[in-house]
Amino acid sequence: MWYLQLQHPTLSQATVTAISMAAGITTSLALETVLLKRSMNVPYPAAFKTAMGMSFVSMLAMELTENVVDWHLMGGQVILNDPKFWMAAATSAVAGYIVPLPYNYWRLKALGKSCH
Repeated sequence: MWYLQLQHPTLSQATVTAISMAAGITTSLALETVLLKRSMNVPYPAAFKTAMGMSFVSMLAMELTENVVDWHLMGGQVILNDPKFWMAAATSAVAGYIVPLPYNYWRLKALGKSCH
């Protein structure tokens, strides 16, 4: 998101959010797929399907929350030498961790399925 905000300032907030969410989710799915393939020797198609089923909703909630909090606190500005920027980054990361917790807890307790 910061790259897009810094290098392409004419993009709309919705476009930046959509692109950064897609990039974050794609990266997470790729990492989980490879980890499942290597650690459990699962074929790639099955590993991808498992990664999607385990944490896609959680990833959507996390990515959207991080983007919304960052936009709310910084308004799309990337000011690397400003402590407010780094506080906003930390706040958005914490919010992105906290928001999906109820869903993850529900999946674990109610369905007996782990999200990660």
